[in-house]
Amino acid sequence: MVGRLLRPTAKLLPKDSRAHNRSLVLQHLFHSGPTTRTRLADASGLTRVTVADLVKDLLAAGLVEELEAEPRGRVGKPATRVRLRVEQFHIAVLDLTGGDEVHGAVVDLSGAVITRRVSHTAGLRGADALDAVQRLAGELVADAAMPVLGVGVGSPGVIDASGTVVDAPNRGWTGVPLSARLGSVLGLPVHVANDADVAVLGELAYGGAGPLDVMALHVGQGVGAGVVTNGHLVRGSNFAAGEVGHLTVVDERDGDIHDPYRLGPPLPCACGRTGCLETILSLPALRARVEGLDEAGRSEALAAVGRRLGIALAPVVAALNVGEIVLIGRTDLLGGPLAEGMLTMVRHRTMPVTSAGLTVRTTSLGEDSVLLGAAGLVLSEELGFS
Repeated sequence: MVGRLLRPTAKLLPKDSRAHNRSLVLQHLFHSGPTTRTRLADASGLTRVTVADLVKDLLAAGLVEELEAEPRGRVGKPATRVRLRVEQFHIAVLDLTGGDEVHGAVVDLSGAVITRRVSHTAGLRGADALDAVQRLAGELVADAAMPVLGVGVGSPGVIDASGTVVDAPNRGWTGVPLSARLGSVLGLPVHVANDADVAVLGELAYGGAGPLDVMALHVGQGVGAGVVTNGHLVRGSNFAAGEVGHLTVVDERDGDIHDPYRLGPPLPCACGRTGCLETILSLPALRARVEGLDEAGRSEALAAVGRRLGIALAPVVAALNVGEIVLIGRTDLLGGPLAEGMLTMVRHRTMPVTSAGLTVRTTSLGEDSVLLGAAGLVLSEELGFS
């Protein structure tokens, strides 16, 4: 299953067009900044009459405002520019991926953080964990000084299209209607998605990722991937697309010619199997692997994990032809040798036409990747762009 088109690219037929065209205009203002109605028409492919009508509605809704006339060097009335009022609306966002803490923030539409809060959830599971999340969400909404466009939540686990947590073992949640519950309490639109899925939305909205084919690999207590292909977020038939952390990547044959640094025997995983990607790539696993090593040993250990990651992801790159992979997590662990090892192995195991242009980088959003991704989720669902 794929989700909505994250960045509209062309006009539609009249019966489908108004909301789509509105998104085109908002998207251009969000990513390109203030501009004139004429330039909006040129950039979107819409007629000037259509753009003028849409801008009129957006002005009335308070989403855009007019600026002083643009200076001109020739005779004629100077054109008036319009801008998206990013600071006049707030979004409450929550990152539920931490083992002992839940992080929250209030951000404006540009992603600027207004306030932060942390809820300590060590040992909390099931209903107790849900109550803690609800309290934090309420505190964040109360913190907002501007109208709240919506609430965005990035959660580990399998999340369906309605925002129900189908399964999140680390929280003890099964079949929890998180979006509906928070929405009824807060009286606001609440959007919930898997943490890796929202992370890729954050890269699109705030991290400079390309809009069409990108994978965000989120490495924390676990490992998950968010994938956008042809401008659509891939969700999967059971809403479990991107659960790469439980691919089996280590077995008794470890130590072949492509991986001279031994990863060791396959380790048990929380899912009940052994040798899963999470057992070598999660943040706790990476920390344990490099503990006590000198610089050379650390680099080789991380490169070995990167090569094994590349082996796991090469079929995904070949199948989807993604152009960019963004690694999200501790940059000191994921960048450098690990990223280079992964890219080398992906290229070794795929056709040049598939991976020659592939880029691998660490996120520019730091520890706020999931929080800003949750904001990107709200932008996508409420305003139609990311």
